[in-house]
Amino acid sequence: MPSKTIGISGLAAYIPPYRVNLEDWCDWTGHSWDKIGEVVGNSFRMRGPEHNTYTMAASAVLRLIQQYDIDPGRVRFLALGTESSTDNSAGAVIVRGMVDDGLRALGKTPLARECEVPELKHACLGGTYAMKGAVRYLGHDGSGNLAIVVSADVAEYARGSSGEPTQGAGAVAMLLEEKPRLAVVDLHNSGSASSYRGVDFRKPMVRLCQQLPRHNGQIQDVPVFNGKYSTTCYTDQTLHALGDMFSKRNGINRADYFRHLAAVFMHRPYRRMPESAWSLAYLSALVHTARGGHEELSGYCATAGVDPKSVLRELCSSPDVFGFVRSERLGDEAYPHSMNLLKSFKSSPRYADIIEDKMQLGANLMADLGNLYTAALPAWLAAGLEEATTRNLDLAGMEVLTIGYGSGDAAEAIPFYLCDSWHEAASKIGFQNAMRSPIDLNQTQYESLHDHGELRGTTYEPKTEFVLDRIGIRADHHFTDTGIEYYRFVQ
Repeated sequence: MPSKTIGISGLAAYIPPYRVNLEDWCDWTGHSWDKIGEVVGNSFRMRGPEHNTYTMAASAVLRLIQQYDIDPGRVRFLALGTESSTDNSAGAVIVRGMVDDGLRALGKTPLARECEVPELKHACLGGTYAMKGAVRYLGHDGSGNLAIVVSADVAEYARGSSGEPTQGAGAVAMLLEEKPRLAVVDLHNSGSASSYRGVDFRKPMVRLCQQLPRHNGQIQDVPVFNGKYSTTCYTDQTLHALGDMFSKRNGINRADYFRHLAAVFMHRPYRRMPESAWSLAYLSALVHTARGGHEELSGYCATAGVDPKSVLRELCSSPDVFGFVRSERLGDEAYPHSMNLLKSFKSSPRYADIIEDKMQLGANLMADLGNLYTAALPAWLAAGLEEATTRNLDLAGMEVLTIGYGSGDAAEAIPFYLCDSWHEAASKIGFQNAMRSPIDLNQTQYESLHDHGELRGTTYEPKTEFVLDRIGIRADHHFTDTGIEYYRFVQ
């Protein structure tokens, strides 16, 4: 554990109520439920006409302040991580404005006037970068203050695309401070990796300029993506971030590290993606483990009929993944022999110990959530720690690993150490409460909400949260607010 303890003391979530059951979606679209359920999950959430990234972020922050009885005047750093903001100038200050209104309505003081309000964007890694910024702030000029980081996103994909069943929406806020109550963040032994990968997953502005606003004034933030290639980028960058992390722990037995971790939480676009990347990471650890690693790996290779030398070469290499774009080979594997080996590894007892057991905490809840982009990792962490406390697990002092990823692409591997007081702090997360009372959409409602932003036939009434009230349309000599979003707090 690092000598200077800075980390997380609390987590809170806002999840919109509108839910699409993926088994129903398979009936509507003709997809195989067996495959979708195994690879993707059970359901996903959608923002309603009254929601956007900022409303969800502000609702999550307000819940965090209430659930952990935070003194707003001590909050001097409020960061927003997102890739679906709707303003190219202002960012976290919009969230701050809503939170201040909500606090006043509840009879509380607003956030400190001296509060910094940065917004960080790097696809699904924005929230992780914001958390690192908060830890660095608290370790330097912000010592003695409180920091809040909120990750919020809306994941939308075109109907009929391969990404459609992986949609989602929501926000997760976290409280950071010195002498944390939940988990210490160990940046000194963390690992980073980044490479430009071109057409992995992008949101060029031109696609928005070609849209007309929907009936509620909002536009769709549908990405440009290449699914198979994006999976390759995710896996490759994860391996390199872990490699950087291990390089800071000289002489560590990498295979033993995987075995002794209490849990791992990763960026989770859908169920299968982190499982495959973590599996390949363990095989890579065997390559770099002197005592017994190669022997264990060779045993898996023999069962799979894969040449172990080919696997060793691959997992010691740094493939030119962007070269797949230049040569128009987006369907190629960066680690073909190793990926073939995974099929055999999944049937081994070690797979259950290293993959399934380490990734089980919070996994069932995440299967009902969908992809939250930059909020996906903190959501899994929140769900997992809440489950751990309900199961009364003894995790004090133990290490859990978080792996964030952002398309484009970059990855961060950051160890956390659970505090002695983690159980009490985790008991206040309220993640399951945030997912209660879902409103299941039928096919007509889903298609109308997805395509037009319209929703009829539901009875949802917001409570103690923020909603989008209206969008400005005025543009004259004296006053202009075209496109400016106005918000309202509903008690």
